[in-house]
Amino acid sequence: MKLRDELPVDHRLSQVYRFGAGLCGAALFVFGFLGFANGLAFFSTSGETIAGLSSNGLLSLVSVVTAVVLVGGAVVGGNTASTINITVGTLFFLSGFVNLAVLDSSANILAFHIQNVLFSFAMGLVIATFGMYGRVSGKLPRDNPYWRHRHAGGAGVDAPGALAGSVARAGLPERPA
Repeated sequence: MKLRDELPVDHRLSQVYRFGAGLCGAALFVFGFLGFANGLAFFSTSGETIAGLSSNGLLSLVSVVTAVVLVGGAVVGGNTASTINITVGTLFFLSGFVNLAVLDSSANILAFHIQNVLFSFAMGLVIATFGMYGRVSGKLPRDNPYWRHRHAGGAGVDAPGALAGSVARAGLPERPA
């Protein structure tokens, strides 16, 4: 059984993944489009300011391609959108570290300044959070498809009182449901 089969198309988590991918994709598309509209030099390492961030033609292209990937994930939805959000968010975060290391050097091909690095960290965190919402937590509700998938092999986990029995055996106080 694959987890992608567990999340129904109309599940409420899918809406969160779609909204996050679409919103962040639209923001990146606007940033990239503004860079193209200003006719920025493609490989300039100094860059010009667009919407408060430094940019060049290459960064504009990367932004538009990333926006297309995110919007594509929003169109597909479901676990695909979640996975795309997590992956793109992680790549944004890693990009922040890499570009922080090459700031003020000739290897800064995307014309990053410190504002871009901070934006990369923030946008990476936002995109990844949209992807992980309802998927990564220790306190997922039992109707969550990810919780059900992780506990599919547990005998009696869904039975009433099964959790209370294991809590009592561990010597922990019970929490109200």
